[in-house]
Order: sequence, then structure tokens, then C-alpha cells
Amino acid sequence: MSRLPKDPLRPLTEEEQAVLIQISRSFSEPASHVARAKALLAVVNGKSYTAAAKDAGRRSGDAVAHLVAFFNRDGLTAVAPRHGGGARPIYGVAERDRILQEARRIPDRERDGTATWSLTTLQRALRKAADGLPHVSTYTIWLVLRDAGFSWQATRTWCETGKVKRKRKAGTVAITDPDTTAKKS
Repeated sequence: MSRLPKDPLRPLTEEEQAVLIQISRSFSEPASHVARAKALLAVVNGKSYTAAAKDAGRRSGDAVAHLVAFFNRDGLTAVAPRHGGGARPIYGVAERDRILQEARRIPDRERDGTATWSLTTLQRALRKAADGLPHVSTYTIWLVLRDAGFSWQATRTWCETGKVKRKRKAGTVAITDPDTTAKKS
């Protein structure tokens, strides 16, 4: 005979139950979301945590107990997994935008000491700036630039992928490739 759960699942609202059913039947939701929704629905239907874990394709009833406690506390946000380990991200959206803003700026030879950006010169400029990032690493800058679609060019500059300048009879024209994201993956 199993023990009574320490933190039993609270009664669900109709809206929560409808959302959980929709997620559990979805083919487009991430598998982790579907498994968590199935486990919660199994607990709602009166199954033990171990049986709910098996129904959801998981092994641990303890994980379902933690999921139930999290659901009781935070509601439907428990279906989406949180940060999965490792160091917490230091730089948020504002810091990433600041890095991209600096990378898009044309460097000043006197102030920046360069005519083209490298990771090190970008790092130096960001660390010196009043609104900059005093502890940013070149690795972080590289990750932000790569995620934003920038790539290192043979001209020793960072350029946005899929955006080029072409010389035409009428002058220089900026061309954007609409399939950039499809080609990257």
C-alpha cells in the first residue's frame, strides 16, 4: 500500500484542465511539456505518482511529486521546464541588445584604435563605455553575435548573415536574403 502524498494536487479549474488536455494531445508541443501534462492529468484521475510517471513515459514518481508541488505553487507554468543546470545566464535581453548595438556601430579609429571590429576590440569598447558591460567576455560576445546572425568575414569584420552590399550601375544597393534562417539550419 502506498503512502499518502505529502503535497497532494490541488483541485484544477476547468480552464487548467482544458489546457492540460490540449497540451497532452499536442504533436507540436515539446515532448517535455506533453509528458508533464500527461503526468498531471494522471494524478488528477487518481493515479499514484509512480503510475502517473509510467503513464507519462517517465521512471521517477519523485519527479512527479516535485511537479505536483510546483504546479500547486505556480499553476500552468509548471508544464514548461525551467533552467536545466549550469551557470545562470548573466546577460539578459538589454545586455545582448547593448552588445549588438556596439557591434553595428562603425568603429572610430582614434577612440577605439581600430577600423574593423574583432572580438577583443569589441570587448575593450564595451568594457570602457559608461553604459557598457565591465566584465563581458569574448566568448559571450561571440555567442550573442552568432545568435543574431553575424559571421566573421574574410575582410576581418563581423557582418550580418544574409545582408550584403552590391555595386550596381545606379550605386550601392543593400540586398537581404529572405532564406537566411533556412540556410543556417
